[in-house]
Amino acid sequence: MKSIENKTARIIDIFFCVIFMPVLIFLGPAHSWMSRWHLFFILTCVLLYGSYFVLKWVNIPMLLISKNYRKIGIVVGVLVLCNYLLTIYPLPEMDFITPAMSEYQTRIRNYSITISLWMMFSLVMGYSFTTSFVRELYDQLLQKKKIEAQRDKAKLAVFKAQISPHFLFNTLNTLYSLVIGTSQKAEDAFIKFTELLKYTYITIENEYVPLKDELNYIRNYIDLQVIRLNQHTVVQWTEEVDDDSVLIPPMLMLTFVENAFKYGASTSRDCVISISVTLNSGLLVFRTSNSIMKHVSEFHGDMSVGIENCKARLNGIFPQKHSLETYEEDGKFNVNLSINLN
Repeated sequence: MKSIENKTARIIDIFFCVIFMPVLIFLGPAHSWMSRWHLFFILTCVLLYGSYFVLKWVNIPMLLISKNYRKIGIVVGVLVLCNYLLTIYPLPEMDFITPAMSEYQTRIRNYSITISLWMMFSLVMGYSFTTSFVRELYDQLLQKKKIEAQRDKAKLAVFKAQISPHFLFNTLNTLYSLVIGTSQKAEDAFIKFTELLKYTYITIENEYVPLKDELNYIRNYIDLQVIRLNQHTVVQWTEEVDDDSVLIPPMLMLTFVENAFKYGASTSRDCVISISVTLNSGLLVFRTSNSIMKHVSEFHGDMSVGIENCKARLNGIFPQKHSLETYEEDGKFNVNLSINLN
């Protein structure tokens, strides 16, 4: 998928460099500047080519999506200023017998060059804006298709392994009746496990769920893990949420929670797993930190696939509105995820 995006961008760039610009130059008045004013012609080409690649680099469509109008204004303003400075480039005056005629013809020539420069600059800016939006739309469609394919694959996996929900929960209720009275710990674990299964079945068709439901799912998952583990693993869970009705994609943070326990828990060595969630004015911040209890090579080999899948999902749902940082420090693996939900 990434190679398709790169090839598309490369084709657009090649078309601009070897077709659009040569046609613009050699079918317009600029071709005559090449033989008469070498430096002026070179500066014109540098400005036009530079304007295109600068606009491509700053990615105007994503700046518009993130409402970063200030950066857009600065970039466009600088390019317009450069083109204006080029229009007042000191070209040699035209030489006529009559000085007044020389001055008049020079002004006409300079005016014609100014109009040509602004025309070419406008065409380049228009081409750059148009291709940027088309490319961004194309990338978004590809990303959407990728997310849909991943979601369909996940659904298929669930359906393949799915037992009739009615039969499943009736069986769980029967088993629960057998567990009652045997152990309070077993009862609690059974209830939490049942709630996890219900949440999984309910949310498989939902694109978004309330944050409170997702947090409750994570709490149940953590509680089940704590029941399984012993005193060697200390689990720290904190949450500070100012609005738990905010909608988020289901199981967005679960992969990182699962990894924290999978690679950071031990029943024989002391270790700490720290998980926190904060939501303040629409900014969701999720963090995990766990000791690396597996061999480094095994840890990296297993971890990379899950993290890459999460990155692809985040890029598709929250483009330019999230940041994900993973790093190792002092024998711990840390995850910092922030999402602007506004």
